[in-house]
Amino acid sequence: MIVSSDTVDDLVVRTTLRLRPDPRRVITKLFVPGEDAPPFGSRAAAVINRVMAMDEATVSSVLAATMRRFEARHRDLAETFADHFDSISHRLEPAELPSLERRMLIGAYFSHEYAIEGAALFNPSLVAHPDQDGIPPDQLRFVMSVRAVGEGHLSSIGFRTGVIGPGDRLELDEPGRYPVTGRHHQVLCDRALLDGILTEDGHDDELAAFLRRNLSPRFTGAELDRALAALHPQLLTRSSAHHTVERIHQIAANNYAVEFPTDSALDERILWPVGRSERHGMEDARFVRFTAPDAPPVYYATYTAYDGQHIAPQLLETRDFRDFRASQLTGAAAANKGMALFPRKVGGRFLALSRHDRESNALTASDDLHTWPTPRTLQVPTAPWELVQLGNCGSPIETEAGWLVLTHGVGPMRSYAIGAMLLDLDDPYRVLATLPEPLLTPQEYERDGYVPNVVYSCGALVHQDALILPYGTSDTGITVARVHLPALLDRLAVSGRGALPRART
Repeated sequence: MIVSSDTVDDLVVRTTLRLRPDPRRVITKLFVPGEDAPPFGSRAAAVINRVMAMDEATVSSVLAATMRRFEARHRDLAETFADHFDSISHRLEPAELPSLERRMLIGAYFSHEYAIEGAALFNPSLVAHPDQDGIPPDQLRFVMSVRAVGEGHLSSIGFRTGVIGPGDRLELDEPGRYPVTGRHHQVLCDRALLDGILTEDGHDDELAAFLRRNLSPRFTGAELDRALAALHPQLLTRSSAHHTVERIHQIAANNYAVEFPTDSALDERILWPVGRSERHGMEDARFVRFTAPDAPPVYYATYTAYDGQHIAPQLLETRDFRDFRASQLTGAAAANKGMALFPRKVGGRFLALSRHDRESNALTASDDLHTWPTPRTLQVPTAPWELVQLGNCGSPIETEAGWLVLTHGVGPMRSYAIGAMLLDLDDPYRVLATLPEPLLTPQEYERDGYVPNVVYSCGALVHQDALILPYGTSDTGITVARVHLPALLDRLAVSGRGALPRART
């Protein structure tokens, strides 16, 4: 348990909380010798043959030693070994099915530990926990999402929990012992989304037109396979056909669900890359608690999927942080990193901040939460500390004065700072004010790390008069600042009394 208390200051106070990557937090992954490095030739058969050649006494001894060494570090390790054996059991003839112990040992040889936070832990977002039972009014239980980076710069999304209050108290729970990646399964895909992505990618050809006609509005993977099998053979001989088919399968694979065990703690759950577009990482999730009249709250998060060459904004949806659904986004506003959803509809439409041009803050609207057309620019780089580029630091926060938007700017020597902007509540395309100076810049002790000179957040939370702002420090660790919200809004009000920045169409 980490507990932090602050001293009173005029506007921003850094707390003493420091969250650093913990290399002891490991998951178990399938390991196929030879496929982890060029020329990517599997050595599975040779490894299996060597285990099959062991005598029973050696099998028992090696398995027992392996279980003694690793069992306390993982939940249901024996089940994992059995599952990994099943993954490569096709290398054995049915008549060769070995004993249970030998199967378990083969599974162990095809397993390895991965330290999800082995390299870094940063870029948090903060939302109210879905379970506030037993929490008094002067306290708030929260969920903090984090970006964890391990071997190979592979990013996943993890969670921490804690309580804000009473007063300046900030308590962070110790995470559970057994990180778990959950079970993944495919879900129904949206035909309109598929069509929009294919059109956007320049695949609006005869194959796409055929699927537009023959797929249901929401279709399964099996239905997609049947539709593709029914294509006229001549269509598949065209030079672009195999590229379109590959892209279609990729889009379908990027829409999936994750279910975590009921006995897993929320802070043990790891959203691990599954879809083809995210096979090299899931980055910078911006969670928001979304509310609507006569409906229970739902949590959405936009995140950046990275396949090793391209990036793509995608969407997560959950009500309880146990069952998640991931899906793709499309449209001109969803062409770059850093989308952030508003916490409710405005004017009957979903709204999102976008950085579609890679350097400015913009606003876009959607009718279905998945298709985001060309946005309207709100803010362009003007101040010295933001001349390289601007972006948001999470979803807008609703206040009586307007939508409070935390921004980030990049200045000389690629130094990041956090700023603030205020948008009109009823017409968020109208900028009421921007802070002329940064709200937060890297302190000397925050400058050194994986990526130096960076402070960056993916979402803050208001509790009473305090804006609780978690942020990553130099892409290495996480700390939290407390901002006196009335003072911040007063400062924005002063900065907005002159000529207000205008939204550019």
